[in-house]
Amino acid sequence: MTTPLSWNRLPDISPDAICSLTSRATAIPDTFPRPLLPYGNGRSYGDVCLTDKGTLLITRGLDRFIEFDRKQGKLRCEAGMTLREILALVVPQGWFLASTPGTQLATVGGAVANDVHGKNHHDSGCFGHHVKALELWRSNGEVIHCSSERNPDWFYATIGGLGLTGLIRWVDIQLKPILNPWIWVQSQRFANLGEFWTLNREAEANWPYTVAWIDCLAKGKSRGRGILLAGAHAPAQSQSLNYRSRDKRMLIDPPFSMVNHFSLKAFNALYYRQLVKPQGTLVHYAPYFYPLDAIQNWNRIYGKKGFYQYQCVIPPENAEAAVTDLLETIAQHGDGSFLAVLKTFGIKPSVGMLSFPRPGTTLALDFPNRGSRTLKLLSALDDVVRAAGGALYPAKDARMPADLFQSGYPVWHEFSKFVDPQFSSSFWRRVTV
Repeated sequence: MTTPLSWNRLPDISPDAICSLTSRATAIPDTFPRPLLPYGNGRSYGDVCLTDKGTLLITRGLDRFIEFDRKQGKLRCEAGMTLREILALVVPQGWFLASTPGTQLATVGGAVANDVHGKNHHDSGCFGHHVKALELWRSNGEVIHCSSERNPDWFYATIGGLGLTGLIRWVDIQLKPILNPWIWVQSQRFANLGEFWTLNREAEANWPYTVAWIDCLAKGKSRGRGILLAGAHAPAQSQSLNYRSRDKRMLIDPPFSMVNHFSLKAFNALYYRQLVKPQGTLVHYAPYFYPLDAIQNWNRIYGKKGFYQYQCVIPPENAEAAVTDLLETIAQHGDGSFLAVLKTFGIKPSVGMLSFPRPGTTLALDFPNRGSRTLKLLSALDDVVRAAGGALYPAKDARMPADLFQSGYPVWHEFSKFVDPQFSSSFWRRVTV
């Protein structure tokens, strides 16, 4: 098989060996070099799912449903199953994921290991809040059944544990009931950051799903302008619509990034002026939750050098000032982000020891890899996040300084006691030096 990559194609590193798992009973021979690291469907960004030493354990072969209680919405499945495979089964039967990230191509194991979040964090928390149990295989052959009642320390270390506590083999998740596959979506334009804070507070008080796109190149009175999308699962009497997925494919792999200052400026202007629907409209869940999944290999638009994903969270008391500073830094630099997403997290504490979601505001950005120029910008953004007492998201990182990880995750040293001695990642070695 080809060498597994992260979705942003950075960093360019390869393991010593690859071991594809096809059964929960698959033994990992001692001949495979250590350390070990699970690898799902490669939708993480950076080196949290990569290692330049040892063996990657490819888990996509662990893709079986084990048990589904259709009346209670309780599902047990293997960790290599994707969220899309789950939705294909449960949506027609009136159930949905209680928390879902922006791609349905992530595996369940990856969703647990990174404790992913979605547009409804303020309403329902993150993925880990809906995990009821899991089975963890340790390199010494021990199998640990984990839940909030049984081996709770291992349970909370494994949720958000970056795949380092061992191999997750199956997961029990609680689904949420729905009446149909449609989402009622309201879109509203805001002229600047000041309007966003007011509009977002109103939306979060009335809608379970909220997220905003922002134009990170806009300056002056327009800084932070964008569009807020609020959504809710449609009621039973909603009109049935015809929906057919029309997936597109990025056919070429250009040697250079198609995202630059000029293309980004034009895109932002067009997107900001698109027709908004404050009165609301009915859409299928797929384009609302997973718009980029409709473009296969969309990561290719950044060229063969790849791109950096940058996602931070800022504490509530510092959020407005820090987000303004972040956008000002980006605008002065001149290299904006094609995907700039702004959202506030709720106050519900994450259950995982190293979980990223916490009360505050999160800003997610993409930057084409232009070498030292891009790294200089990211370092400047680090300074803002550090001064504001914020943290970066390990699942979307390829260059975070060790001090910023350790300040953002002060329990990392306690967590390290749960790390399997034969498991490691390039990310973990980089941030714990």
